[in-house]
Amino acid sequence: MSGAAKDTSELSHEERFLAAYEEYSDALFRHAYLRVSDRERAIDIVHDTFTKVWSYIRAGHEVEQFRPFLYKVLNNLIVDSYRKKRESSLDALFEQEGVDEGSFDELSESTVDSLAATLDGKRAFEFLEALPDEYREVIILRFVDGLGPKEIAALIEDSENVVSVRIHRGLAQLRKRIEAAEQATAAKRTKQ
Repeated sequence: MSGAAKDTSELSHEERFLAAYEEYSDALFRHAYLRVSDRERAIDIVHDTFTKVWSYIRAGHEVEQFRPFLYKVLNNLIVDSYRKKRESSLDALFEQEGVDEGSFDELSESTVDSLAATLDGKRAFEFLEALPDEYREVIILRFVDGLGPKEIAALIEDSENVVSVRIHRGLAQLRKRIEAAEQATAAKRTKQ
């Protein structure tokens, strides 16, 4: 009878793991892709994340909350990958996934809107890349991955207050950089 109870608990661990995979794999991929700027490396890192977590569970350990645990493992693997290989440049990401300048011939209103959103997104990532790591990381976790300050705090092993301060300061720096760029653009236009 205890064997049946053990099978049920193992099955529930497996079910919880599979549910976590279904729920978080896309978000983890997006996070990894933003951090490493390489689709294949991001896929490998996410795969390794789930493999490590499954091995951890199979070794008899309990995971109470999968989301912060998965992000913690993922971020550790990202740091490991940085140590092995330097990050690709943001320009390489844009060349790989960006807009082809030869494709402006037939622009409809919807493609212009889509193009504007893509260009705004590129500018946002340029500004984000210019932030110090401590601010960029919490802003990505908060606004791209949708984690709350409490989850981010558990993930980066800092207090919730520290996370909130970093988010606030990071957003303030982003705002300054965006405003400065807009003023520079406006100054160029008035000179022409």
